[in-house]
Amino acid sequence: MPVRVWLVLLVLAGILHRFLPESRWLLVHMFTLGAVTNSILVWSQHFTERFLRDAVAERLRRFQLARIYVLNVAIVITIAGVAGGLWPATLVGSVIVGAVLAWHAVGLLRQLRAARAGGTAWHADGVWYYVCSALLLPAGAGFGAALAYGLSDRWHARFILAHEATNLLGFLGLAAAGTLIIAYPRMLGIDDDVTSGGTLRRTLPTLAALLSGLAAIVAGALAGLAPLAAAGTVLYLLGWAAVAAPTVVRAFRTPGVRLRPWYDAMSVSAALLWLGGSLIALAVIIATGPLAPARLAPLTIPLVAGFAAQLLLGVMSRLLPSLMGSGGTVTDIGVQAMNRWAVWRIVVINGGLLLWLLPLPSWARVALSALVMAAFVAFLPIMIVSARRAMAARRAIAAGGRPTAPMPAGPMAQRGSGTQLTAALACLGLVVAVGAAISGPGQTASPDQGITATGNTTRVEVTAADMRFTPSDITVPAGDRLVITVTNTDDMVHDLVLDTGASSGRLNPGETATVDVGVVGRTVDGWCSIVGHRQQGMTLTITPIGGAGTENASTGKAGNTDRSAMGHRDAAGDPLTPDDAARSLHTPLPGDFRAADPVVAPPPPGTVHRYTFDITEQRGGVAPGISQMLWTYNGTVGGPTLRGRLGDTFEITLVNHGTMGHSIDFHAGMVSPDATMRTINPGDSLVYRFTAEHTGAWLYHCSTAPMSDHIAAGMFGAVIIDPPGLAPVDAEYLFEQSEVYLGPEGGKVDHAKVAAKTPDLVVFNGFADQYVARPLHAKVGDRIRIWVVDAGPNLPSAFHVVGTQFDTVYKEGAYLLRPDNSLHGGAQVLDLSPAQGGFVEMTFTEPGTYSFVDHVMSDAERGARGRIVVTG
Repeated sequence: MPVRVWLVLLVLAGILHRFLPESRWLLVHMFTLGAVTNSILVWSQHFTERFLRDAVAERLRRFQLARIYVLNVAIVITIAGVAGGLWPATLVGSVIVGAVLAWHAVGLLRQLRAARAGGTAWHADGVWYYVCSALLLPAGAGFGAALAYGLSDRWHARFILAHEATNLLGFLGLAAAGTLIIAYPRMLGIDDDVTSGGTLRRTLPTLAALLSGLAAIVAGALAGLAPLAAAGTVLYLLGWAAVAAPTVVRAFRTPGVRLRPWYDAMSVSAALLWLGGSLIALAVIIATGPLAPARLAPLTIPLVAGFAAQLLLGVMSRLLPSLMGSGGTVTDIGVQAMNRWAVWRIVVINGGLLLWLLPLPSWARVALSALVMAAFVAFLPIMIVSARRAMAARRAIAAGGRPTAPMPAGPMAQRGSGTQLTAALACLGLVVAVGAAISGPGQTASPDQGITATGNTTRVEVTAADMRFTPSDITVPAGDRLVITVTNTDDMVHDLVLDTGASSGRLNPGETATVDVGVVGRTVDGWCSIVGHRQQGMTLTITPIGGAGTENASTGKAGNTDRSAMGHRDAAGDPLTPDDAARSLHTPLPGDFRAADPVVAPPPPGTVHRYTFDITEQRGGVAPGISQMLWTYNGTVGGPTLRGRLGDTFEITLVNHGTMGHSIDFHAGMVSPDATMRTINPGDSLVYRFTAEHTGAWLYHCSTAPMSDHIAAGMFGAVIIDPPGLAPVDAEYLFEQSEVYLGPEGGKVDHAKVAAKTPDLVVFNGFADQYVARPLHAKVGDRIRIWVVDAGPNLPSAFHVVGTQFDTVYKEGAYLLRPDNSLHGGAQVLDLSPAQGGFVEMTFTEPGTYSFVDHVMSDAERGARGRIVVTG
């Protein structure tokens, strides 16, 4: 019953997700925490009794029911805590969930000990899977509670991997493995003795491999040791191979087994394929780059929908009839009902998930999501029909009659499987076509414009360098097929993208690619898709000549949109507007939002400081409800803050994990830019070494063209070199002011807005108004130092704290004001041009709420503001 309730609630939440707080988290956890946890609690108990041949006493059954009641109350508390932003409630719910599963593990151990003492155990080793599974959930719940509290980006990514590995691969994975060692052969129709081939003898070694792999993943994630986590993923995958491979091999050697379209067997088999593919992808992601949430996010759908959901429904399709029928005719009737439309459901779910992972138009993805959800939801009415038929059969037997014998599931399903397959493929094709039509014509339009092909091929060689394609204007006889050979002769990455959808792909320096344009009957536009390159003139035009109807009276171009009118539009959709930004500033932040920590740490010991900066390109928030594709050093807008003293040496290893060229320029160092500030391509690295010759608050940033775009997308940071004799203070903060030029939601920075100096948002430390919602705190009499660096890229800053005055002002390496000045003067603003930095100091004399702003007030109203709450 709890499983059914959570699945119904999940469907309702899916329909209403736009109106629910934390909707993505809610959907995932209503399924995993609600439906999956309840299912495992039931099925681990059921199979434990089967493995131990143990009939549980009524008093123990009451304990089991009590655990289910307490578990679901705790789940509700946890979900309410996250949705309502009440972390104490989230913590309490997580603790209770973990305690219930630990209680469950103790109960299983007691049953195991009693069965061994009584000599009734048949497959006692399998119970250890359920015990280990149950003991892992408290750890996973702890990781989840920490994530809900809020962690830095660095630790957030590590805990995400540890949380998902512990819960999905550990809690769910081990419970599934222990069950499938016995149940999977029977799902596939292999009814002979499961002990043949050493199935039971390898149970504990397989469990050891799974636990060892899982431990390595979690330890590697928390310690930041990518090789350890990747090796653990491979070992865990090998453990699952030991669970499933022998059964699959035997199935292929058993005549007719592969032809039986039983839902439980197909769903579990598909789940195992998704698990294997996801683990391989996870190992590659861990081994090839930093642990960033954006890099792990693409695995959520394969693991949750592909693996977890299909595994749950497959096991439940076998388990529910078994619970109701206890074998025999009643169970067969229930199983037969569970196999209704098995082929259609399997093909729609797995075909839809595969298509959803492709770069389809947005409405096509929406339509696919709805269809896949419908196939999953079909389990609910089918489950109800199965239960009713099984119960009717039980009543018939109890009344002394005989229920109608079920038709053999395999042959029955086979006769309709072809029809179901055709229907499934038709549904998938229809929703993709309708979704694409609703999305409108995209960049997949044919270039032929209906013109008759000549049968001739025109070949053109194009070079990419210095923000230009040469030649940039290509003429081709109308009706000819055009093939372009593109060579990147520059020292940075480029590509060629056509409005037909054809692309060269990213080309490293010296690489060549061929683009088959097809038969040309209209003007085709091309450009380099790396942000800013197109706007700097890296465009190309293909014009057909000599054919009828190749000119368009309104634009002079056949079938071409007037892109000059589009200006800064991107293939991902229209850019967000200032109105969008203004609305976002009135949107409340979620309760679990964690503002960027502005506290400045003191200089580290020693005189040589070594750092590694990993360049990443990832989606992240810039205002409530608004995200952009951010280019970052170490995963944050405003990279690591470096601090030291005069004469200290800094050695930074820069590693490019992005998809385009990037670089770095430290204003705090005096070095030749030729080598250290050069652009490095994806996969490359360099070492940047400088010595702090002067004090001050210095900017560093990416210096790859267009530099303004790279800075606006987040590639900047600060280096603080303390002036000698810097006085102690009660607290030190750093605010890096920058501008945000919004492209489409989730898209890249808008170059045209950057060039026009028209930002949508102005922010401190990467996120608009974050210190309004999450203010700083001080006490009366505290002396506060605030460092400010204007990262730009375009606008000046006038930093001001409302209600107080600065008695110390330090700007660009010199004190402009000190507390001991004889004129008793004060300051109201620290004025900075882009790339300048300094600090101010102040003391609060009265309690109250003090706002800090950029006193260019229109910029403050765009998000450059915050609050300091002072108490007595």
